[in-house]
Amino acid sequence: MLSLHSVASCYSASSTKALRFSAAKAPSRVSKIVRARCISSGDKKQEPIANFGGVELVETVDVKAAAKLRLDSWISSRIDGISRARVQSSIRSGLVSVNGHVVNKVSHNVKSGDMVNCTISELQPLRAEPEDIPLDIVYEDDHVLVVNKPAHMVVHPAPGNATGTLVNGILHHCSLPTGPYSYQEVISDAEDISDDEGLCSSIGAASVRPGIVHRLDKGTSGLLVVAKDEHSHAHLSEQFKLHTIQRIYISLTSGVPSVTSGRVEVPIGRDPNNRIRMTAITGSSKHGQARHAASRYKVLEVLAAGGSALVEWRLETGRTHQIRAHAKYMGIPLLGDEVYGGTKNMAISLLQSRTSSSCHGELLKWVSGLDRPCLHAFALGFTHPHTGEKLQFSCPPPPDFADILTQLRKIGTDKPKFKE
Repeated sequence: MLSLHSVASCYSASSTKALRFSAAKAPSRVSKIVRARCISSGDKKQEPIANFGGVELVETVDVKAAAKLRLDSWISSRIDGISRARVQSSIRSGLVSVNGHVVNKVSHNVKSGDMVNCTISELQPLRAEPEDIPLDIVYEDDHVLVVNKPAHMVVHPAPGNATGTLVNGILHHCSLPTGPYSYQEVISDAEDISDDEGLCSSIGAASVRPGIVHRLDKGTSGLLVVAKDEHSHAHLSEQFKLHTIQRIYISLTSGVPSVTSGRVEVPIGRDPNNRIRMTAITGSSKHGQARHAASRYKVLEVLAAGGSALVEWRLETGRTHQIRAHAKYMGIPLLGDEVYGGTKNMAISLLQSRTSSSCHGELLKWVSGLDRPCLHAFALGFTHPHTGEKLQFSCPPPPDFADILTQLRKIGTDKPKFKE
């Protein structure tokens, strides 16, 4: 069994069962407009709205005079349970006006006294085909699904990856009908509240819309939560927005951090020289779309005489490629991450300079076999959107990660001591 040392003291690395803790269910907030459209006879408890299509919001903005508030954020706060992606899709579709003028920019700032008229767009049908793809289901009930995603599996269908994605597999698993698929909602939240695991919109059709709440990169393995209804999607998305979702990653790095534990708070934006790569941006002139990003890290083991390290990451924010960009900024790119500097040549050079020549052949063999960044979403915790229970899951890394960790440990391992 793979030992994860200090991580394993908090989580069972071999168990994928949920640990449940009772929690009081938060009272439901319902906007005036939605309540008026959903009241039924008697005093029966109202169920969350399954389909917000056609819901109208006509209201005057009431915020502090000096406050700046995005249009999509304000509308999301006024219609309880709706996903932000759904609001953004409605804005881009020309269904929102401010003071009588149509606004199609989701980041438009509203101020106190503005009159907003919004009609929520209908759910977009699906274009993805259900596929019988084996899925490692860690947990499932009527509302949520937790999946252990393998490395190399793409989460969403996209040009060039129309089949074989996690979405295709989930559609089959949930027995949803085939239909046209809209990428618009997927893209919208990824632009505004995204990370390596960028918040995504729901996917699915008709009244049942399971949705990927967050993404993992194609090369990243590990735990990912899926919502089976729009209420669950909105509730989980809010937890991500408030940073109350617990996410712990482990990685193997090229080199060792100069400080064994700490916090990295450096904005991340799109690399102007490479559109598929993000970059940490320092200094006062934070050009482009750099956004606040903070990661906490801890070295669990120093491996191979300092040629590598097993590092734990806890995300405070969720930006695209956040761990990979912050690791590069720290000078310890992830092992196998060719995009962010963790090249095979760099790894071999670091490791061979610290080990005896008798190990070089094996090192070359193992490092040459790397075909992805050594990053694994090890633990995931969240509040169940319907029961209010605290759920926590953990899952050990797959064989490719575990095997190279074993080889690095054979060369040498040292666990840093931390102050209690």
